[in-house]
Amino acid sequence: MTDTGVKRATPNLRSLTAARVSLSMSGHSIATSEVLEFQLAHAQARDAVHAALDTEAFARRLCDELPLARQGAEVLTLRTCAADRVSYLRHPQMGRCLDEESPTELKSISCDLAISIADGLSALAVERNAIPLLAGLLPRLAEEGWTLGPITVVQQGRVGVSDAIGERLGASCSLMLIGERPGLSAADSMGAYLTWEPRADRTDADRNCLSNIRDGGLNVETAAERLMWLMKTARTMKLTGVGLKEGTVNSLLDG
Repeated sequence: MTDTGVKRATPNLRSLTAARVSLSMSGHSIATSEVLEFQLAHAQARDAVHAALDTEAFARRLCDELPLARQGAEVLTLRTCAADRVSYLRHPQMGRCLDEESPTELKSISCDLAISIADGLSALAVERNAIPLLAGLLPRLAEEGWTLGPITVVQQGRVGVSDAIGERLGASCSLMLIGERPGLSAADSMGAYLTWEPRADRTDADRNCLSNIRDGGLNVETAAERLMWLMKTARTMKLTGVGLKEGTVNSLLDG
């Protein structure tokens, strides 16, 4: 078919994504403004990875800003086997197990849900998003009658440590809120990982994940709704992970 000469409008890709596409050019080179923005984003990502979470201060914020007492939940601060940030970044396995003192803080209480919060690879993400997400999630949990174990704030934590915590607390389900690896579009992205019948030997195949929880990504209100749906469905089906997919579960429940 020949070209009719009609010029079709090309959508501005930068209006559709935060990714670095359709960069401005100056001659044959990328514009100086684009280079400077890239360098700033790279610096912000590096800062987010290396920043430490003040667990004691964050635990106080949880108590001050959320109605935890009405749900009988307390807040505990824990540490992993990673003694410092360098060890944590170089040896990921150290962030998946608690140090020698932390397990003594955890007593089996046979609760429905154990919530853990960890710095992960972006303490900034947790500081900005964890409390607003819990503010939307906790009332839903109370309405559905979920019992909560202590909320644990973990320094130098990886996702897997939440399953070790949930197992020790005797929880039916564990929820980890953790800072995700920063990208060059966002340094404050938080992930939420859900595991039914948590155990220390669980793998990623046993978990469900909501990613990119932040302003400009998956907003906290939508994340709270989706997490509540996942938890209710997990409790009905007694599983999480590859067997629990949001697009296919309704037919299973109906059956």
